[in-house]
Amino acid sequence: MRYGRQMIRTPNEKGVIAAAQSIAAILPPTPLLPAEIGGVTVHVKAENLQPIGAFKIRGGWWRLSNLSEAERASGVVAVSSGNHAQGVAWAAKRLGIKAAIVMPRDAPQVKLDNTKALGAEVVLYERPGEDRDAVAAKLIEERGGVLVHAFGDPWVIEGQGSAGIEAAQQLGREPSRLIACCGGGGLAAGLSLACPSAAIHVVEPVGWDMVGQALSTGEVVQVAPDAPSTICDALQPNATKPLNLSVLSGRAEPGVAVTDDEVRHAQRWAFANLRIVTEPGGAAALAAALAGKVPLDEGTVILVTGGNADPARFAETIAASVDTVTQA
Repeated sequence: MRYGRQMIRTPNEKGVIAAAQSIAAILPPTPLLPAEIGGVTVHVKAENLQPIGAFKIRGGWWRLSNLSEAERASGVVAVSSGNHAQGVAWAAKRLGIKAAIVMPRDAPQVKLDNTKALGAEVVLYERPGEDRDAVAAKLIEERGGVLVHAFGDPWVIEGQGSAGIEAAQQLGREPSRLIACCGGGGLAAGLSLACPSAAIHVVEPVGWDMVGQALSTGEVVQVAPDAPSTICDALQPNATKPLNLSVLSGRAEPGVAVTDDEVRHAQRWAFANLRIVTEPGGAAALAAALAGKVPLDEGTVILVTGGNADPARFAETIAASVDTVTQA
């Protein structure tokens, strides 16, 4: 399989700083919103307000802007349930690069539609049933191209970490702790490089805490065959990658898992208190904070990572238990 230059490079703080500078030149910073939870004033980094509705635009831009001319000419292939897909498609469109995105057939329609609207080719696979990495590998074998991995790519990790650089600039100091929604660990790894003194908390859905389990055991862990369903479609990788585990080992706090009900409450709370729309996976970190599963202090930054919610399901979520959303 062709991976371009990514296999011989390790993400680092210098790369995160360079990524932040590159992204600042093309995108305005996302808001850092003050919020009170349990009597503590924290800050919420609203990455759901990015042009594609998610933080993934950062890693997509930094990876594609670092391709060689030959790699740009060959195009890119990515695998994603939707947000990384849009990040890569957005960067590819801006840079004039051909992009094919392998996406699950059951991905939210809004994410499928948005990815196509950005000009990328969407290649569907069945989830569960098909190995998405195998589908991508076959595409690359048949067509050529560079794999832009959603979280196990050093440039992607650095790009995601730019959110930490930006938050520190807005806060006026390095955050004491960063609470991040976690799928494969690309964002958490990048944040650990961006803010080397901050505590890093990874938050995943119950049954899909593959990064948390990997941190606990010290090795990559595969998701169980009977893993429960989750509304957090963006946080369902089968496992993290050795690269992410190596960056996070010794840096991240023990992993935290949240339930669907806790995530729905966070979506309602964010809508009522911050006036923002969050998708389930994008609200996981906030859910952990509201549920008291992570410590909070006045230097805490919570990342809301995506806002690409299915309109009908979001409306159903917001309509339920509206009388409780102001209780943090």
